[in-house]
Amino acid sequence: MSDTAVKILVVDDEQDVEMLIRQKFRKQIKENKYSFLFACDGLQALEAIRRDPQIDIVMTDINMPVMDGLTLLSRLSELNRLLKIVIVSAYGDMRNIRMAMNRGAYDFLIKPIDFQDCELTIQKTIQELHVRKEGQRAQDELMALQNELGIATRIQQSMLPRTFPPFPGRKDFEIYAEMMAARSVGGDFYDFFLLDEDRLGFVIGDVSGKGVPAAIFMAVCRTLLRATAMQGMPPGECLEYANTLLKRQSEAAMFVTIFYGILDTRTGEVNYSAGGHNPPYMLSRNGGVTLLECCGGTLVGAFDQTRYETGAIRLCPGDGIFLYTDGVTEADDDGGRYFSEERLSGVLEQVKARPVRQIVRDVIGAVQGFSAGAAQADDITVMALRYLPADCQEF
Repeated sequence: MSDTAVKILVVDDEQDVEMLIRQKFRKQIKENKYSFLFACDGLQALEAIRRDPQIDIVMTDINMPVMDGLTLLSRLSELNRLLKIVIVSAYGDMRNIRMAMNRGAYDFLIKPIDFQDCELTIQKTIQELHVRKEGQRAQDELMALQNELGIATRIQQSMLPRTFPPFPGRKDFEIYAEMMAARSVGGDFYDFFLLDEDRLGFVIGDVSGKGVPAAIFMAVCRTLLRATAMQGMPPGECLEYANTLLKRQSEAAMFVTIFYGILDTRTGEVNYSAGGHNPPYMLSRNGGVTLLECCGGTLVGAFDQTRYETGAIRLCPGDGIFLYTDGVTEADDDGGRYFSEERLSGVLEQVKARPVRQIVRDVIGAVQGFSAGAAQADDITVMALRYLPADCQEF
């Protein structure tokens, strides 16, 4: 999460627990990865949490004197703290474990503790906490600016990458994107980032609704997705994570369509997943323009426990991918006719061999020309990516 150790409060009345924890996690403690505090009952734990705002995770037994783990859970829910609670109890105590999970516990461990399982549980809890904190931070910052439209516009523009080429030293791919909001601020977004030296993440999304509410939700979506993606998850798992968090946090019944892909610049392989988003077009260097067979799931943030699959394709040198939001194909003229997928495909056939910047601008120009005289009804966002390994950089 940071250079500071993750602070974990262990609550248990058994005297040997502290010694076991310090022994089993001595390496992580020495490396400043974890910092453990200890309490003998729920009341001591509650006092420790109130004193120390840096405590992130609470691992608590259920059966304890003075204040048991279930009562502690109830008291913690009254605090305005972003904590993750892991319950520890005996295998035969599944009734209480179930009650604890219903009261907000994140996970549970069974006694006697398997410390390998304990380490995995801590790691998973830290990942969840990291994404929740990132999302909470973004949401808090942006909600404070909800009524300041001019500030919101500048914030939204600054969040979207606008410097091109974005990675001047990289010649193995080229990428370009533009977003035109229908209002001062919009609900569309795009993003791209290097996950490591050899993998480029790229994403496009379209939030339900328009204006300031959509722009705020868009900022939360983008922040959550980037924070999750930077953990290296496959695209399908990344969308599942984002879906769970957005569904849990959204109070306005808003959702988003997303396409997220990862390009391996060594091989041209693209792993991808779509959450209800328009399929991108494949721009073949030696072939035509075809729709990518979409793999993924439904709208992100709309339904609980939605599964998202990860698909894979391989780009040949010089091949490209064109991504867009439905503001392109559903742009209408003064007669109420849509620009349509057919027109978009026809434009791409004509411009597919051009540099990605020119492809994006030619498509936007075609849409604007078609819609001349009609008001822009929806945000328009377009992104183009081309794979250019060393033997193809003359393309």
